[in-house]
Amino acid sequence: MKILLTGAHGQLGSELQATCPANITLIPTDRDTLDITDPQQVINALEQHRPDVVINGAAYTAVDKAETDSANAYLINHAAAHVFAAQAALFDYYLLQISTDFVFDGLQSTPYLPNAIANPLGVYGASKLAGEQAVQAACPSAAIVRTSWLYSAYGNNFVKTMLRLMRERDSLGVVADQIGTPTWTGTLAATLWSFIAQKPQGIFHCADNGVASWYDFAVAIQEEALALGLLNKAIPIKPLRTDEYPTPARRPTFSVMDRRATEGLLGYTLPHWRKSLRQMLTQLKQQNVTA
Repeated sequence: MKILLTGAHGQLGSELQATCPANITLIPTDRDTLDITDPQQVINALEQHRPDVVINGAAYTAVDKAETDSANAYLINHAAAHVFAAQAALFDYYLLQISTDFVFDGLQSTPYLPNAIANPLGVYGASKLAGEQAVQAACPSAAIVRTSWLYSAYGNNFVKTMLRLMRERDSLGVVADQIGTPTWTGTLAATLWSFIAQKPQGIFHCADNGVASWYDFAVAIQEEALALGLLNKAIPIKPLRTDEYPTPARRPTFSVMDRRATEGLLGYTLPHWRKSLRQMLTQLKQQNVTA
């Protein structure tokens, strides 16, 4: 089986390359080898490789920058997704489109089902939702997999930023009134490999189990990192309100997603985010990586 992967050097792309099963030929692409905003380049790549599966993991993820760079956000998150969806029937491949919890407005107090009404608060979420809608319209056989608060041993993310700041500073303030679910790329990658074997259609949610605020997440990062010897001292962490840490883009205050349909397909319960965090930090320690 041949799989064309976009966003190969991102967090998820790196995890997929590291965990790729031996019976799969992975064709990793990034912005240097495939400009997904150029439809002809995409078609040429599809003609050259004739993949059985396309994982569109490339995305414009700079949430705050997107507010003033909407054209590029829509070009990558919407237009490029549409091209892959439109070509799926012609080239006969299964499409996995990665999306986000930011398609929701956060006004619910119970986990969002895959068919819940989407109402993004900013350009990033709106552009990802437009991509979802384009994929559904052009390629009903595709799977759209939403995830949340993604982190990994690869690239830049909240966990590695927190580790660095905990080493550099005497105290930290972290937002405590935005609730979601931290998700390790290891969890998402394992789910995608399973989906490739089963080829489900429609929208699915993949996030680790449990809920947390960014403050809870930061506290857990410090506790787990201290236990593993990745940090040598604890610092005070102060809970902040969102209005004490203003950002150009609004974030949903609650973006926990219902993942039961995904777990039903997988045949197992997704891990709790704290367990996944411990695994990722252990991986960092084994790699002797300093954030």
